[in-house]
Amino acid sequence: MQFPPPVTAQILLSLLRSAASSQLPALTRHIHAHLLKSCLLHSSPFPSSLFNAYTKSDLHLDAYILFDEIPHPDICLYSSLLAAHARYNSLSSFLSIFRRMISVHFLLPDDFVLATLVNACARFLSLRLGRQVHAYVLVSTFSSDDIVKSSLVDMYSKCGLPNDARWVFDSIELKSFVSLTAMVSGYAANGWIAEALELFWRMPERSVFVWTALISGLVRSGNGFEGLNLFVEMRREGTRIDDAFVLSSVVSASADMAMLAIGKQLHCLSVSLGYESNMMLGNAFVDMYAKCSDIASSRMAFDKILMNKCVVSWTTMIVGEAQHGRAEESLALFDRMVSSGVKPNEITFVGLIYACSHIGLVWKGRELFDSMLKDYGIKPSLKHYTCLLDLLSRSGHLSEAESLIQIMPYEPDEASWAALLSACNKHGDIQLGIHVADKLLRLKPQVSSTYILLSNTYAIAGKWDSVANARKLMDEMEIKKQPGYSWIEVGREGCLFQAGVVPLHMRENILALLKELMEEMKRRGYVPDTSSVLHDLDEDEKELQLFMHSERLAVAFGLLKSASGMTIRVLKNLRVCGDCHTVMKLISSISGREIVVRDANRFHHFECGRCSCGDFW
Repeated sequence: MQFPPPVTAQILLSLLRSAASSQLPALTRHIHAHLLKSCLLHSSPFPSSLFNAYTKSDLHLDAYILFDEIPHPDICLYSSLLAAHARYNSLSSFLSIFRRMISVHFLLPDDFVLATLVNACARFLSLRLGRQVHAYVLVSTFSSDDIVKSSLVDMYSKCGLPNDARWVFDSIELKSFVSLTAMVSGYAANGWIAEALELFWRMPERSVFVWTALISGLVRSGNGFEGLNLFVEMRREGTRIDDAFVLSSVVSASADMAMLAIGKQLHCLSVSLGYESNMMLGNAFVDMYAKCSDIASSRMAFDKILMNKCVVSWTTMIVGEAQHGRAEESLALFDRMVSSGVKPNEITFVGLIYACSHIGLVWKGRELFDSMLKDYGIKPSLKHYTCLLDLLSRSGHLSEAESLIQIMPYEPDEASWAALLSACNKHGDIQLGIHVADKLLRLKPQVSSTYILLSNTYAIAGKWDSVANARKLMDEMEIKKQPGYSWIEVGREGCLFQAGVVPLHMRENILALLKELMEEMKRRGYVPDTSSVLHDLDEDEKELQLFMHSERLAVAFGLLKSASGMTIRVLKNLRVCGDCHTVMKLISSISGREIVVRDANRFHHFECGRCSCGDFW
């Protein structure tokens, strides 16, 4: 590319901004070459503008080489470098550059650098450092700077301290749009819905940016239903959607709540608004369809991401396939990902080892675990060790699993011990099970299902005093057993079922259908497995409890309400018990329907009397 003379500095700056906003690496490099030839490279503000263009185009190595070539970097260039490190590197790396700025080049932070420093504390959830920066701000000349204060509001909110965020917010004399948005988002992200809405509706102006901050905050705090309702309200107000981020937030909400019908509507809306090729939104749809049990549509959405797929795209699809028990597809995708030149990240390996765990591919799981550090320089986290432990335990390699939990460089947590204990029960190793249960009990678990696992372990071994101790500890810690819930959508109608509770207007029909199905199942040799029911009930009461499990009620509702041949999709908050797993296989065979159940661990596709997990879950 040749620039016709004369090219003014203003034109070059404008071209750099265009290269940054449009992510044009070739144009950025051509401008860099032109600046070198014209001896303008070291003239402010070209270094920081060029650095910014490189980072926006994901050319981080070029950006850092450029920085090292500048003999006397100014505060603007340091600000750009720190902002880039806050997005892509560790906190320690960020602080190393900050110290270099002060001690080597004797530059004091300005308001932009301070705001960047606070944003880094928010990103890495470093409350201690955030408070130190706040203290420095209070005694500096920037104590009344609204940009810095707005960053502090965001930092305290992300660190889970909305009261502290409000204290800073109240100290801002002239509330700007940025500070108001930060406070609304902070309240929403911490689940303070009433406070967020009260401040939101008082705002003099509500652009798509503030709508997005509120809705995304609600979704992050687990209030996706309220987020979806507000999105509908935003559409009613006629707010123009000129950014895909708000769409990705509501798509995530529909994914978390397994609302496939709403997810499909949002997909149609995104296409009509011209965002079909947006990578962030494409990744959200891959995730949404997978979490809503429609793995075929998830794969179609993945294939439609026409640009070079990023690590998030590949990882989302790999994890989705793994959760649906499609380990071969996950591993094949990983091979394609590596061949295309995309480097996997930590989450990619969690999905891959998880996939191996659910079909018992022990050798492949070990190989992937070893390759993390050897081939990709990724240090395995506790999550990776827990996944490998789960793989070994499920596959019956209990001695190796026990050795791993003793030598891994992390203190085993509740999830680690629970995975091993569950496997001990499954494989009938009572002696090791009691040893692991004692270790687990000393941790004072925080999850109710762990106490159920402990109680059943001690009960199988006949250690009734230990059963009583486990339940006593559960009461002391005020941990309540989580009731089983199942959600099902049929067309525009949805229904939430709780174990043992049937809506009155459907009670007679649902119970009659379940009774009819039960009679047919028993003719086919079904015998109820009551081992998962508490041991202080007689056999008839145990069978009745199983009969009224929430997923059975939901499936009966689906059979009654849906058209013949339609797939029935159920979302359950707990793990499916062994007896319900058997029942779902039988119902799929009797009814000729595909039944998909998303439980707390994975997806089960029941069809023609078989399950996609191969009874290994």
